[in-house]
Amino acid sequence: MAANENPEDAGAEAAAHPPARELRMADLAREAGITVRTLRFYRERKLIPPPRREGRIAWYNEHHLARLRTIGALLERGHTLGGIAELLSAFDTGRDVRELLGLDDTLVAPWSEETPVRLTPEELADHFSEDITPENLTTSLDIGYLAVDGDEFVHISRRLLDASTELVGRGIPLADVLEAGRQVRAHADALAGIFATLIRTHLLSDAHSRTSAGEPPGPDEAGRIAETVDRFRPLTKGVVEAELSMAVDRRVRAELATWLREHGRERDGEGARGNRQEQDGEGARGNRQEQDGEGARGNRQEQDGE
Repeated sequence: MAANENPEDAGAEAAAHPPARELRMADLAREAGITVRTLRFYRERKLIPPPRREGRIAWYNEHHLARLRTIGALLERGHTLGGIAELLSAFDTGRDVRELLGLDDTLVAPWSEETPVRLTPEELADHFSEDITPENLTTSLDIGYLAVDGDEFVHISRRLLDASTELVGRGIPLADVLEAGRQVRAHADALAGIFATLIRTHLLSDAHSRTSAGEPPGPDEAGRIAETVDRFRPLTKGVVEAELSMAVDRRVRAELATWLREHGRERDGEGARGNRQEQDGEGARGNRQEQDGEGARGNRQEQDGE
């Protein structure tokens, strides 16, 4: 031990960062509730990552145990091993949560007030049932709704997760919900570009000119930029909310008017057909009555003549 190292500090650090627990194959299988043979099969199918090897001994850790529990939970929910392998592949290639949430960018506080949600793969399957497919999972990762953090997913927004869950529960396929989300994201990015141009051009033009000339912003200027952007936040939210509310109102009214016109024409057409049928029926009855009357008169005249 170094002369200036405090034994108590070293002990506290060891307690705060205990060594990762490692398991032999039999111990891992027992804790996961499967047989050693099944564990070997999963490893051969590459459903779990390779263990750490020490000579001829294979050591597994908590990550392997979490993966095995995820596999078991997905099997109980009706997923096949082939489908689980594809899901886990998409999971392993997903973006890191820090990249998704932009945790490395500290100049300006994030505008979004959304609350991220941690989900195990089986909890995600509970939200969307059979709609959890490799394609939908890959799309969610690509759009940025989901990121990977260890053995869990992180959904970027509780409100978006709840909205997606309700839409799927009402019968809209998750693939269509995700496509709508992709289009909304594109329009939202375009709106953000409009507001960014306003801020840069009219509120931060002097700072933008200096940085364009190669002069980095100082601490005071960085703070002023952050303050300016922060003051602009409620204005942009109010504009977007008001415009979206009015746009939805206009679209709903237009759709309803179109539906009423089409439904009204259909009703008018049915009424016209009914009137024609009624008129045709009355005409036929009139013709029959006229023919019957003429036939009766003819018979009477013939009888009188005889």
